[in-house]
Amino acid sequence: MVESVVAALRATYQKIAGEIESPDASDRREEIKREIIALFKEVDQAIADLSALKQDIRGLVDRYKELVRMSGGSQAPEFSGAAPVHADHIGASTFIEKGWSLISLGDYAGAIQALTKALALSPGDTRAESLLGWAQMLNEEYDAALDTFQKVLTKEPTNSLARINVGYVCLKKKMFGEAIEHLSKAIRLDNDKKATLYAHYYLGLVYLEREMYEDAQTFFQKTIQLGPNLIEAYYELGRAQWLSGDRDGAVATWEAGYKANRFNPWGKRCKEMLDLVAKGEEPPRP
Repeated sequence: MVESVVAALRATYQKIAGEIESPDASDRREEIKREIIALFKEVDQAIADLSALKQDIRGLVDRYKELVRMSGGSQAPEFSGAAPVHADHIGASTFIEKGWSLISLGDYAGAIQALTKALALSPGDTRAESLLGWAQMLNEEYDAALDTFQKVLTKEPTNSLARINVGYVCLKKKMFGEAIEHLSKAIRLDNDKKATLYAHYYLGLVYLEREMYEDAQTFFQKTIQLGPNLIEAYYELGRAQWLSGDRDGAVATWEAGYKANRFNPWGKRCKEMLDLVAKGEEPPRP
């Protein structure tokens, strides 16, 4: 559709360009002027219409993401943030903005390609590196993401979001010692509420996987205090309680998680656990 619209406008442009070069152009200058103005207005309207459609598509993306959240449940921190602003003359910011948009749309492979191009144009750009790390992590390219985030932390040691993402990647790679180191540092920095919240949650997951259930409970309980709407913390806290022998506590926690948001995928998982143990079955182990 876009190609046909552009082709038609380009054809009109070529027609007018030919008229300007024609021998009788001077005699037809008013007519040519009207054609140029009409073409400009038509292009301007097409741009406005496409921009409006682009915003409507973002609405579809938001609705799709909600559908995904309703059917699954990712433990990775949700990507958010302000769109980058153009700030250079060599084109890097264009690719950074494109990468940001593609991450928001869930096209992580496309984002990686755009952000790699941005870094080729502007080597060492921290904005591009941070976004590239997000895209790689969400695309489950954990080794590449770890390398990218380490570059960011070398330049910005107090970047807590980058640090908890390193912690998350280390958790996924079962590098528990490194995960604890980075997540604990993010908690000590305490300069970003989202980072502090997820640092506690991920530490709970680390200790749960290491079967250190008391420590896991401590971090999950703190997570719920900091972010009562992070329903996955209820689900995991219930598992830690159950595995430590506190079955009544686990049931109460899953009930609280389900009541907090029964439409959330993690709220639904809490209900699944309640139904499972009611039948005398065991919850899954880490």
